[in-house]
Amino acid sequence: MSERRPGFPARLPGATAPQPGLTRPAVQLVRPAPAPSGLGLDSSAVRARMVRRLGEGGVSSAPVLAAMGAVERHRFVDTALVNQAYEDTSLPIGLGQTISKPSIVARMAELLLGAPCVKTEGLGRVLEIGTGCGYQAAVLGRVAREVYTIERLRALHEKARENLRPLRLSNVHLILGDGMLGYPKGAPYAAIISAAGGEMLPQTWCDQLAVGGRLVAPMAGPDGRQSLLVVDKTAQGLKQTILEAVNFVPLKSGVA
Repeated sequence: MSERRPGFPARLPGATAPQPGLTRPAVQLVRPAPAPSGLGLDSSAVRARMVRRLGEGGVSSAPVLAAMGAVERHRFVDTALVNQAYEDTSLPIGLGQTISKPSIVARMAELLLGAPCVKTEGLGRVLEIGTGCGYQAAVLGRVAREVYTIERLRALHEKARENLRPLRLSNVHLILGDGMLGYPKGAPYAAIISAAGGEMLPQTWCDQLAVGGRLVAPMAGPDGRQSLLVVDKTAQGLKQTILEAVNFVPLKSGVA
């Protein structure tokens, strides 16, 4: 399947034009109509506060913090939820899926940058499993040379395309497909990241990971609870490290 790149930016809707007063004969200042909810969230100061909280929470990677500050998270959530966009919480994006909270997006991106191959080459080609609304792909697009991101739900694939189009990230490629199969055409990958967790790590992901690359994904244990799993691929094999508890949507196969 050929990947499609985000196109040219669409113009964002502005505030409603003010209407002159009709009931008072005297000249008066015309007040603009109320701004749409969340309009002020495009201020860099709002994102700067979020970035400071991420730093206080332990994220230290300068490229990751810069990416988190540059990507406007409120553009990726529904209008009714924009006032919560910069809180450290996951939010629903439809079809039973969520946008991950900023701290986990930053944490996972920082883990990817810690891959052995990054020390010499920088973060090259990344495979993301579960595009969702496109927010994490936008962040990854600012810290990696190239990003292939797969979404199995057609409606979310289209939503992500609309969300990412204004950003004009030519290095982010959106794919509609079964993420459990990975994307062999782009392999090998310096990093693979999953936004959904299963009970087993798909062998296809391990096969498509480059030697020196790193995979970061939630993984469910025997009790059903998820933990963050880091897999480093070496010349001798796979090295697995289990980190903190997390809570992601379940990993599923197929395209819907």
